[in-house]
Amino acid sequence: MTRNFVHPVPDQQGANLYDTDPELGRLLALYLPPALHAHLQPHLQRLGALAGGVLDALAQTADKHPPTLEHRTRSGLDLQRVVKHPAYVELERVAFGEYGLAAMSHRGGVLGWPEPLPAAAKYALTYLFVQAEFGLCCPLSMTDSLSRTLRKFGSPTLVDRYLPGLTTQAVDDLTQGAMFMTEQGAGSDVAATATRATPHGDAFLLWGDKWFCSNPDAGLAMVLARTDGAPAGMRGVSLFLLPRTLPDGTPNAYRIVRLKDKLGTRSMASGEIRLEGARAFLVGEAGRGFQQMADMVNNSRLSNGVRAAGLMRRAFGEALFVACERRAFGRRLVDMPLMRRQLLKLLLPTEQARCMVFQTAEALRRADAGEAGAHALVRILTPLIKFRACRDARRVTGDAMEVRGGCGYIEDWADPRLVRDAHLGSIWEGTSNIVALDVLRAVRREGSLPALQQHVQGLLAASPLHPQARRVFESALDRAARRAAVAAEAGPAGDALARQVASSLYHLTTAAGMAWEAGGMHSARRMALAQLVLRQRVLPQDPLGGDDAEPAWLPALLEPDRDAADPAAVHLL
Repeated sequence: MTRNFVHPVPDQQGANLYDTDPELGRLLALYLPPALHAHLQPHLQRLGALAGGVLDALAQTADKHPPTLEHRTRSGLDLQRVVKHPAYVELERVAFGEYGLAAMSHRGGVLGWPEPLPAAAKYALTYLFVQAEFGLCCPLSMTDSLSRTLRKFGSPTLVDRYLPGLTTQAVDDLTQGAMFMTEQGAGSDVAATATRATPHGDAFLLWGDKWFCSNPDAGLAMVLARTDGAPAGMRGVSLFLLPRTLPDGTPNAYRIVRLKDKLGTRSMASGEIRLEGARAFLVGEAGRGFQQMADMVNNSRLSNGVRAAGLMRRAFGEALFVACERRAFGRRLVDMPLMRRQLLKLLLPTEQARCMVFQTAEALRRADAGEAGAHALVRILTPLIKFRACRDARRVTGDAMEVRGGCGYIEDWADPRLVRDAHLGSIWEGTSNIVALDVLRAVRREGSLPALQQHVQGLLAASPLHPQARRVFESALDRAARRAAVAAEAGPAGDALARQVASSLYHLTTAAGMAWEAGGMHSARRMALAQLVLRQRVLPQDPLGGDDAEPAWLPALLEPDRDAADPAAVHLL
């Protein structure tokens, strides 16, 4: 006889991660044209179901069975290959093939839409996919970013030869992308690049070692190298396209020395590359390699922010489910004031990151359309999300794991994998210090601060803010902008303020963006979250002050279905 009972360890395995996050669909209605929003609904629904079920199980398996490197075939041929677990290969089939996540920005026809899909659509789908699998999103991003850089700077011959393979959904014909930039002696200091490039007919031969190369067996990689006789420093660095296999079908002259044993992203291979006269093709103008590679790096940095946002959403969703389903001391965890406060501390950065994803995606769409000032806006929004969201993800995933308790520490559950993967974002494509300094660089060289001020002011003007809250928002924006300008004008002496400047601008931008979203969604709950971002992450606080009792507004913030009607009536500042 089967007994029916509620198991004391809540498990939402198999849940549809789109259905359990109803606010995502409401947000997408603000950022996508109505026809496209309607067209994508069944695809989002299906991907949400896959991410909460099949893909999550595949990701768990791939994480436990990392790729290996084979140096020779069984008959002794010196042909290296990275051997991937079948679970990872199936994840590739869904992401590259079925959903075309790396192709949809570059051609029409993906998911039945006749035109290339806008960034907001791509990042919404990626946001769902990454909640199941993080590691593969690096090859996805690099393939997408390499295609963008190749189209922008590559010769027509290179574009015609290689772009079709980068953007196909036929996985057997797919060419994945990579970026080989890091060297032991250079790191973030690209001007110290030592890899050499020697002219050879219509191409160059590359010599040197690259220290950290993810997706090392990719069919194409963008590589930075210094041409013979080029000047020292950044001006001597050029950008090259490196094929794994040469046009005549022979392997190119570089080797994967070894694969890295990493803390996270274990499903995806990262390795060390030795270039031994590898044939490569110049991309764009010689001596402007870093400026051209920066386009690929910035696109990858934005993808890092998207992935951090997705990790936070998955971690928060797991924590909220446990808190609602788990009972202790005769009550649900979510009914306990301290748990509600802990969940709020997870919710705020999670929603900030999601807002910044779509704000940046919209700015990128406008920049690609040639709108005045949009490039300068993208140029500062990208390092802002990379800096802050990736750091927040480390804390949110760790604190969410605590909600599950001892089970959260066990590798049978997703929590440890989320924590390990979250630590990548603050390192890859520039550490936190490097990216914070890039915010100041955008202010100094790109005219990005006025563009950001104008953008945030526009968001506030279109938001149904309580008059007193509006005054606080505008005052905080003015102070943060003045602080950023002072730091930028101080030159190297102002660099010490870079992290403070980046954090304050991120918090203000996301708070204003969420206030604007609150108006479009007619959501008092989202307006409350917007104001709490300002109150808790920007304005001064007395650590010994505050309410003695739980604020009356707190329980409703954890239940989107209890949303009030008038966002203009909300005043928490």
